[in-house]
Amino acid sequence: MSTARIKKDDVVVAVAGRDAGKTGKVLAVNAKKGVAVVEGLNMVKKGIRKSEKLPNGQILDVPAPIALSNLQPYDAKAKKGVRVSYVREGDRSVRVAKGTGTRFA
Repeated sequence: MSTARIKKDDVVVAVAGRDAGKTGKVLAVNAKKGVAVVEGLNMVKKGIRKSEKLPNGQILDVPAPIALSNLQPYDAKAKKGVRVSYVREGDRSVRVAKGTGTRFA
Protein backbone atom coordinates (compact mmCIF):
# COMPACT_ATOMS: atom_id res chain seq x y z
CA MET A 1 0.00 0.00 0.00
CA SER A 2 1.16 3.56 -0.67
CA THR A 3 2.12 5.95 2.09
CA ALA A 4 -0.64 7.32 4.31
CA ARG A 5 -1.30 10.94 3.39
CA ILE A 6 -3.29 11.39 6.58
CA LYS A 7 -1.53 11.80 9.91
CA LYS A 8 -2.60 11.78 13.56
CA ASP A 9 -4.25 15.05 14.72
CA ASP A 10 -5.23 16.04 11.15
CA VAL A 11 -8.76 17.27 10.54
CA VAL A 12 -10.33 15.12 7.82
CA VAL A 13 -13.61 14.88 5.93
CA ALA A 14 -15.30 11.60 5.02
CA VAL A 15 -15.94 11.38 1.27
CA ALA A 16 -17.79 8.03 1.22
CA GLY A 17 -19.91 5.85 3.47
CA ARG A 18 -22.70 6.65 5.89
CA ASP A 19 -20.71 9.57 7.38
CA ALA A 20 -19.93 11.26 4.03
CA GLY A 21 -19.51 15.02 4.45
CA LYS A 22 -18.76 14.90 8.19
CA THR A 23 -15.45 16.14 9.58
CA GLY A 24 -13.42 14.99 12.56
CA LYS A 25 -9.96 14.84 14.12
CA VAL A 26 -7.79 11.77 13.49
CA LEU A 27 -7.07 9.88 16.73
CA ALA A 28 -4.94 7.05 15.27
CA VAL A 29 -3.67 5.81 11.90
CA ASN A 30 -2.70 2.26 10.91
CA ALA A 31 -1.01 2.65 7.51
CA LYS A 32 -0.31 -1.07 7.21
CA LYS A 33 -4.03 -1.91 7.40
CA GLY A 34 -5.03 1.30 5.58
CA VAL A 35 -7.41 2.53 8.28
CA ALA A 36 -7.75 5.47 10.68
CA VAL A 37 -9.83 6.14 13.78
CA VAL A 38 -11.55 9.51 13.52
CA GLU A 39 -13.37 11.31 16.33
CA GLY A 40 -17.11 11.40 15.63
CA LEU A 41 -17.00 9.26 12.45
CA ASN A 42 -18.05 5.61 12.02
CA MET A 43 -19.48 5.41 15.53
CA VAL A 44 -20.46 1.93 16.80
CA LYS A 45 -22.06 0.68 20.01
CA LYS A 46 -19.78 -1.16 22.44
CA GLY A 47 -21.16 -3.09 25.39
CA ILE A 48 -19.24 -2.85 28.69
CA ARG A 49 -19.83 -5.80 31.01
CA LYS A 50 -20.82 -5.49 34.66
CA SER A 51 -18.14 -4.72 37.23
CA GLU A 52 -17.84 -3.18 40.67
CA LYS A 53 -17.33 0.18 39.03
CA LEU A 54 -20.34 -0.22 36.70
CA PRO A 55 -22.83 -2.54 38.44
CA ASN A 56 -25.30 -2.40 35.54
CA GLY A 57 -22.77 -2.37 32.70
CA GLN A 58 -22.97 0.26 30.00
CA ILE A 59 -23.33 0.76 26.24
CA LEU A 60 -20.88 3.29 24.79
CA ASP A 61 -20.58 4.94 21.38
CA VAL A 62 -16.97 4.52 20.22
CA PRO A 63 -15.36 5.38 16.86
CA ALA A 64 -14.44 2.36 14.73
CA PRO A 65 -11.65 2.36 12.12
CA ILE A 66 -12.53 3.81 8.70
CA ALA A 67 -10.63 3.18 5.45
CA LEU A 68 -8.08 5.84 4.48
CA SER A 69 -9.51 5.78 0.96
CA ASN A 70 -12.75 7.23 2.38
CA LEU A 71 -10.98 10.22 3.99
CA GLN A 72 -9.47 13.45 2.70
CA PRO A 73 -7.58 16.14 4.64
CA TYR A 74 -9.86 19.11 5.34
CA ASP A 75 -8.70 22.50 4.10
CA ALA A 76 -10.29 25.27 6.19
CA LYS A 77 -9.42 27.87 3.55
CA ALA A 78 -11.26 25.96 0.79
CA LYS A 79 -13.86 24.60 3.25
CA LYS A 80 -13.68 21.11 1.70
CA GLY A 81 -11.57 17.98 1.44
CA VAL A 82 -8.47 18.33 -0.73
CA ARG A 83 -5.95 16.10 -2.46
CA VAL A 84 -2.41 16.21 -1.09
CA SER A 85 1.00 16.25 -2.74
CA TYR A 86 4.48 16.30 -1.22
CA VAL A 87 6.90 19.17 -1.88
CA ARG A 88 10.55 19.20 -0.84
CA GLU A 89 11.58 22.21 1.27
CA GLY A 90 15.26 21.93 2.03
CA ASP A 91 15.74 18.48 3.54
CA ARG A 92 12.06 17.97 4.52
CA SER A 93 8.95 16.84 2.66
CA VAL A 94 5.90 19.02 3.33
CA ARG A 95 2.30 18.09 2.53
CA VAL A 96 0.61 20.69 0.33
CA ALA A 97 -3.04 20.91 -0.80
CA LYS A 98 -3.29 20.52 -4.58
CA GLY A 99 -5.88 23.21 -5.28
CA THR A 100 -5.08 25.94 -2.77
CA GLY A 101 -1.42 25.33 -1.89
CA THR A 102 -2.20 25.24 1.83
CA ARG A 103 0.55 23.58 3.85
CA PHE A 104 -0.32 20.89 6.39
CA ALA A 105 1.80 20.55 9.55
